[in-house]
Amino acid sequence: MLHPQAQALLQLMRDSAVQPPEKLGPALARTQYRDRRFTLQPLPPEVALTQELRAGDIPLRLVRPLGSTPAQSLPVLVYYHGGGWVIGDLDTHDTLCRELANGSGCAVVAVDYRAAPEHRFPAAVDDALEALLWVHAHAAGLGLDAQRMAVGGDSAGANLAAVAAIAARDAGRMALKFQLLIYPVTDMRQGAPSYTSRGEGYSLSAQTMAWFRTLYLGEAGDHADWRGSPLLCEDLGRLPPAFVLTAGYDPLRDEGLHYAQRLTEAGNQATLVCFERQMHGFVLLGRVLDEANVAVQLCAAQLRQGLSAPADGPPAPRAAWPSP
Repeated sequence: MLHPQAQALLQLMRDSAVQPPEKLGPALARTQYRDRRFTLQPLPPEVALTQELRAGDIPLRLVRPLGSTPAQSLPVLVYYHGGGWVIGDLDTHDTLCRELANGSGCAVVAVDYRAAPEHRFPAAVDDALEALLWVHAHAAGLGLDAQRMAVGGDSAGANLAAVAAIAARDAGRMALKFQLLIYPVTDMRQGAPSYTSRGEGYSLSAQTMAWFRTLYLGEAGDHADWRGSPLLCEDLGRLPPAFVLTAGYDPLRDEGLHYAQRLTEAGNQATLVCFERQMHGFVLLGRVLDEANVAVQLCAAQLRQGLSAPADGPPAPRAAWPSP
């Protein structure tokens, strides 16, 4: 029951002899992933402001929604792009960040964390946390509300968002209000049933995920480290409300399901929506997949709701981010 538009896209990829990332290598895979946005993604919508920033050495991009004014103190989503910790950048996800900003009325700060294999785990985690802390510290000067902050991402970026939410809780440095997790990676063991039932023949394969994992963690990486596998974190209580979106034809489908279930069992508010006829990465592809636009609208609506009311004051700070 794969959506006919998704079937047509897969056929186009086969007819065009599109190679998976592991056949291309990191450099060429990055270029092709970046270039495909021009044919598969919607045109970037107009917004009130985009601004290039830096959190130390980490490039950021601030997007303020259309209709907002510089005098407004906006809630903000700190967003981590997908791409297996290897590919993707601020430009590949610029349209999505603009859509989320306009649809939610919130600002979005996109994070260009360091990529593997040049920078292996936990470099991306360190950058995700440093960027989040920087946005919180500089919120007032950017016209952002430090009391209404969320983290979000897609795929590998959703993995970083989930890890950042746990780390922020443990460090006690801020009270995040929401987490937006789009087909998240949550278990580096890669043994969920969907890795077998949905692991070949669609937009993301189990083999590609294994390649990403090796480049990110290294050959001897610890698959059980919660900073890579948030599903395996022993304590998932006291986390911000989560909206988890998955795709039916995705090897990561079950990881998202299991993570949402564990969040709820731990006493958190967590909502799971699965687009059963879609495949991994579909949210970016609104030019060719109608349901992608619906998914983005749904994410934006959930984000607007999650950041609609001021949070309580931040908890007392602690000295440092937690160790694994």
